[in-house]
Amino acid sequence: MEDPSSLQHDKHSRTIVEKHQQLPPTPPSSDDNASTSSDYQTDDVEIPLPPPTKAPTQVLAQDQKTPDAHVPRDPRLIRLTGVHPFNVEPPLSALFHEGFLTSPELFYVRNHGAVPEVQEEDIPDWEFSIEGLVERPMTITVRQLIAEYEQITCPVTLVCAGNRRKEQNQVRKSKGFSWGAAGVSTALFTGVAMADLIRKARPRRRARFVCMEGADQLPNGFYGTSVKLNWVMDPNKGMMLAYKMNGEPLRPDHGKPLRAVIPGQIGGRSVKWLKKLIVTDVPSDNWYHIYDNRVLPTMISPEESANNPKWWTDDRYAIYDLSTNSATVYPAHEEQLSLVGGPEKYVAKGYAYGGGGRRITRVELSLDKGRSWILAHIEYPEDRYRYCEQYLFGGRLDMSWRESCFCWCFWSLDIPVSDLANANDLLVRAMDDSMNIQPRDMYWSVLGMMNNPWFRVSISKEGDFLRFEHPTQPAMMPGGWMERVKKAGGNLANGYWGEKLGDEETNETVPEVAKEVSMKKDDVNRTITIDELRKHDDEHDPWFVINGEVYSGTSFMKEHPGGAQSIISAAGLDTTDEFMAIHSETAKSMMPGYHIGTLDAAAQKTLSEPETHPANTSNEPEPTFLRPRAWTTAPLHSKKIINTDTRIFTFRLAHETQTVGLPIGQHLMIRLRDPVTREAIIRSYTPISDPEKPGFLDVLVKIYFDTSAIKGGKMSQALDALPIGHGVDLKGPIGKFEYLGRGLCAINGTERRVRRFAMICAGSGITPIFQVFRAVMSDKDDPTACTVLNGNRMVEDILCKEDLDALVKGNEERAEVLYTLTKAPEGWKGLRGRIGKELVGRHCARDEGTLVLVCGPEALEKAIRVALKEQGWPDEQVLFF
Repeated sequence: MEDPSSLQHDKHSRTIVEKHQQLPPTPPSSDDNASTSSDYQTDDVEIPLPPPTKAPTQVLAQDQKTPDAHVPRDPRLIRLTGVHPFNVEPPLSALFHEGFLTSPELFYVRNHGAVPEVQEEDIPDWEFSIEGLVERPMTITVRQLIAEYEQITCPVTLVCAGNRRKEQNQVRKSKGFSWGAAGVSTALFTGVAMADLIRKARPRRRARFVCMEGADQLPNGFYGTSVKLNWVMDPNKGMMLAYKMNGEPLRPDHGKPLRAVIPGQIGGRSVKWLKKLIVTDVPSDNWYHIYDNRVLPTMISPEESANNPKWWTDDRYAIYDLSTNSATVYPAHEEQLSLVGGPEKYVAKGYAYGGGGRRITRVELSLDKGRSWILAHIEYPEDRYRYCEQYLFGGRLDMSWRESCFCWCFWSLDIPVSDLANANDLLVRAMDDSMNIQPRDMYWSVLGMMNNPWFRVSISKEGDFLRFEHPTQPAMMPGGWMERVKKAGGNLANGYWGEKLGDEETNETVPEVAKEVSMKKDDVNRTITIDELRKHDDEHDPWFVINGEVYSGTSFMKEHPGGAQSIISAAGLDTTDEFMAIHSETAKSMMPGYHIGTLDAAAQKTLSEPETHPANTSNEPEPTFLRPRAWTTAPLHSKKIINTDTRIFTFRLAHETQTVGLPIGQHLMIRLRDPVTREAIIRSYTPISDPEKPGFLDVLVKIYFDTSAIKGGKMSQALDALPIGHGVDLKGPIGKFEYLGRGLCAINGTERRVRRFAMICAGSGITPIFQVFRAVMSDKDDPTACTVLNGNRMVEDILCKEDLDALVKGNEERAEVLYTLTKAPEGWKGLRGRIGKELVGRHCARDEGTLVLVCGPEALEKAIRVALKEQGWPDEQVLFF
């Protein structure tokens, strides 16, 4: 496929690549003269070249049963739409560390459906046509494209129109899935200028648009879109057909073997797996051109857009050029900065990009909510290519004549740590050379596209540390100040990020009346009887009831975070209390997809009868206490105070010989009624007592007391106030993980073997970890190794320490328990600091036989999720309790 005449030119390219790959793949340092020097250079300039790359060779487990079972992928990529289709972004810090250019394995992917499978031997004969309003319709192969046309190479940043959409979804759910801030990537593309091809086909006089169509067969036809003909013919727009990316043939997810590359415009215009160029006098009538990649007016609701097609056919609302945008990479989300003994200055870093070839001319940061701004330093790595003319990867690299800017740039600013300590947030905005500047406020729209308000990182002072929060985390990953503020009742659309601007010290939230989330499908009018419901009370096709509405859980059993057993246990029952007490607004918004009907009045009356069962007190006790489908009452027998905010509650089972009936690694639910509102309070706990302990059940609970600033935990305070002898309701078991012994586990019912557990926990998150650790160490014939990384604030906060240390004795060859403290006393011999990327990397080395178990506060789980993803741990080797 190579053009032989280009091979000699490419020797110089390979020399530079080999030199470059010996250097760390960091963003290039700034050259103050890069954008102003008039000296034309050819050999001495050091241009950015691709980072070291290693193409994935294995198909991931998630993809093996999908139409993409032929596509190897990098496990670090964050999936935004579940298993299939494949829509992903890399971890933001991993993307940034790659430098100016992104390796194909970390390049973001937007697929609408299955990836076409193209064999290597078929690539030279891959055909595409040029047709429509042209005098010379043509069919061209990739072989002809390389042999008969001039080859060019140039750097281009591609950006998904949904980049940063998760922020819009936090304000109001759009129709799009939740991109974070890493839906952007840059590569050197090699191919042919689209203008050369269209010119040879000779467009007719009426021609105004070039429509493109790919080979990806989708529910509404092949993917297609269009751009204006005069843009295609303008060399300053740089539109091209590419068959290489960073010097190697396109990989399947990126359009193998041929794609369009439309610089400066949204990624949705760069059609992959290209099969047709159609010259027309009107924009594309392709379904995906009309109903995707549009910004409808902000007042148009999802309902109005669905009922009135005119909003979609108005081409004024179509998106072409990217909007000016920027984001902060460092401080990273959940990064912590020590105020004691650390550096006096912190280097904030991030990226920015413009649209339509416009240059980013300034990036500004504010530490006082936008009252004043500081100018950041900007690096333009793209400019280095302008002072270099050579053949690179088989194509001519010549950008000296072009003023357009088609790539992202990097900004940085040295900030005194004392200034950060006195601020509540760090704001970033960018401006391009036509004075387009990022707005302060979000422009919400139905599809959630082109989101570009100021990028805000919140700053909170926690003892001797500063903690930073980004607005969101991608996909369904929890975290971000927007989620926190929304949960606290703040109105994210109030113009002040949900916070009151007036008194900086109080920093109050502005309450917002919670909107009722509809859990019903509007067109469902089926009435269901109690007999019909009872036919679906097992694992084959489980139905359950919430607020009188019936839902089918069959299609969600494998993906349910609590495991399939949670759904099976609810089959045929009214689960209103459990569901409403435990599930988030996001979960509730998913329910219309599972809604199948409404219970009739007789069935609702039957289910409304009390379903709490007193414990069996007959002379012939049931061997186990828990029931998966019914609540059973257990009285509080005793309460032991461990420290100021931790208790062990011991509940008496029905008989002194009865065991709880809870498999290792699973949880039970405890239900209490709020003494004032009578609202059901339901939480999941893992007991610390041995599952085989007869007659009693021990539950370790951390009490979250009310303070002047925040409300405490409802359940923990209710338990702490519970008088001895009063009962609680228990139900179980629940959970997706079970340890069966001697290295054998079951996850969602599927058995697998492990050689080692890496157990990460903090605070009362030790409880499920302790259960599994004790089970392993109590069996001398169990060869499974365990490393426990247990984080706490002070020595007295370490729970179950004596029991953990006792289990290690005699098992040193297969057991290691590491304690780390953020407030360690003098003479402390353990680890110091919060559990994060450094500690995890040092003590949890990745290997295929290890399963990582994680349990702890939300902040810990978020930090661990990011750290493990950056270290390349695949999802199937990580389990969060």
